[in-house]
Amino acid sequence: MGAYVALCKPRIVELLLITAVPTLFLAYKGLPSLLVTVVVVLGGALAAGSANALNCYIDRDIDEIMRRTSSRPLVKNHRLAAVGAYLRLVLGVVSVVLFAATTNLLAAGLTLAAIFYYVVIYTMLLKRHTSQSTLWGGACGAAPVVIAWAAATGSLSWPAWLLFGVVFFWQPPHF
Repeated sequence: MGAYVALCKPRIVELLLITAVPTLFLAYKGLPSLLVTVVVVLGGALAAGSANALNCYIDRDIDEIMRRTSSRPLVKNHRLAAVGAYLRLVLGVVSVVLFAATTNLLAAGLTLAAIFYYVVIYTMLLKRHTSQSTLWGGACGAAPVVIAWAAATGSLSWPAWLLFGVVFFWQPPHF
């Protein structure tokens, strides 16, 4: 079970949620809805876990040769690759459906777009072809603020994009 949790990179999920929850307070101009808060935390964790686990699957060949990533679960236990495929997909589907059923389609669509961007654009395209991948991958790290704003308000007004910009431009010097 620990290997499956590790595939989802819980430390990264935690960092994403640290920006999403305060966004709810700003969007609500006070105490946010408990339901929306739970959905943003749970749905966000599931979506990020799905994207992270897909990243681990796709990158298992390069993770094996990098010291920092050589102890990831799919490098150590190749049987997890097949079984983990269901986990990766189920987490993503559940997160999008959860947002659609309990908040709005904008938040669900943004969640799906964030998963797609991280897996296809960042992991499959940018990471293997440019040294600028970390910079442009920062869009995924900033996505939780616009998803949370959309879940709370059903729109993406300028404060949501301002928060997105702050988180996006904070990431390169932080990294």
